[in-house]
Amino acid sequence: MTILHRRLASLLVLLFGLVWIVVSADRTGSSTAGMIPAPQAGFPAPDFELQTTAGETIKLSNLRGQAVLVNLWTTWCPPCRAEMPAIEKIYNEYKDKGLIVLAVNMTYQDTPAHIAPFIAEYGLTFRILLDDTNSVGSAYQLRSLPSSFFIDRRGIIREVVIGGPMAEALLRTRVEEILK
Repeated sequence: MTILHRRLASLLVLLFGLVWIVVSADRTGSSTAGMIPAPQAGFPAPDFELQTTAGETIKLSNLRGQAVLVNLWTTWCPPCRAEMPAIEKIYNEYKDKGLIVLAVNMTYQDTPAHIAPFIAEYGLTFRILLDDTNSVGSAYQLRSLPSSFFIDRRGIIREVVIGGPMAEALLRTRVEEILK
């Protein structure tokens, strides 16, 4: 094969690659333009829609403009129990500034009958959502309880805290960051 043939073959391969890129490009706008939801800091929070214990439907994306703490928990989890009073206290201090707390009970691995007594025991006033199909647990790649995701007003996860219990000072610092 001569040098001319090699150059022509290389040119054809490059031309084919360019044509492939143009033909396969997403022109529908349905791609995420590099903003693929991932449960980690700096990425958009994966959207979800769940029912509260009162039967209200909450969709995370409808809360844009608010700072959101998504806390994944169960009633049988000792660190979950230990951090609930601090979450309640921080929620009451910052709710008028735009803080929303979504406490997502991993109902698929909890006892639903224990949820109402848990809420009463701790005097919880924020929304308790029920994940009975593991949809949020799966989307947020739940590996440990509790897991908390601090989401800013634009829907971007700013901090992820795996395990607990979270100290009140940590909660306050993270909440003040997402309220900015």
